[in-house]
Amino acid sequence: MSPKLTPKIILEGARLTFKTEIAFALNEHPRIVGPRRYRYHSPLISAEWCAITNFPWGRGLINFEPQEESLAMETYATWLRLFELQRYYSWIVDRFHISTRACQIQTYNKDYDFRWLEERLLPLNFRLVFLHRTADSFAAARAERLKVSGKPDQYNDLSLFVREQDLMRRLVGESLLPRLDLDISDNNIPGAVEQIADWMESSGGLWME
Repeated sequence: MSPKLTPKIILEGARLTFKTEIAFALNEHPRIVGPRRYRYHSPLISAEWCAITNFPWGRGLINFEPQEESLAMETYATWLRLFELQRYYSWIVDRFHISTRACQIQTYNKDYDFRWLEERLLPLNFRLVFLHRTADSFAAARAERLKVSGKPDQYNDLSLFVREQDLMRRLVGESLLPRLDLDISDNNIPGAVEQIADWMESSGGLWME
């Protein structure tokens, strides 16, 4: 019997780096979660969920307001404890603590120390994938996103995304987690997924000891 696949991947990056599309593809890829004859409910979660407020495009773990800090940190602790309790399974995370740090620095000039979280993610074999693109490739990515976006005005100023990416590059450089930096400037989602699968396999990220 082959080892049980238990990959745990956090996808981070500025907006328009196709994190969500790649997350869905990874969560159904036979090299990541095994061959399946039918669609299965393997977990895919996101800190981008706007679950703190009761209206669309509200606030969540990334863009919480200062008075919501304790709620956000308790939610992070809860997710972490769930990962620890369910360690022998796959977890694909579309934006997490790096996105929170970047947003809170940009919005409130406050940096949250998530070392406690990463120190507990490490024994669970969590891996970090930083998706990035060249500054001039954001325009083509925006054109694709506008075909499906329910809130297109958020993509008006691409310079915001370039600055966000520069900040996130610094923050992922401070992470304790094993990391893959992946250029998505060519918008090749299948190719990016294969590169992630190659890295996960070669680095021992697909299994728990």
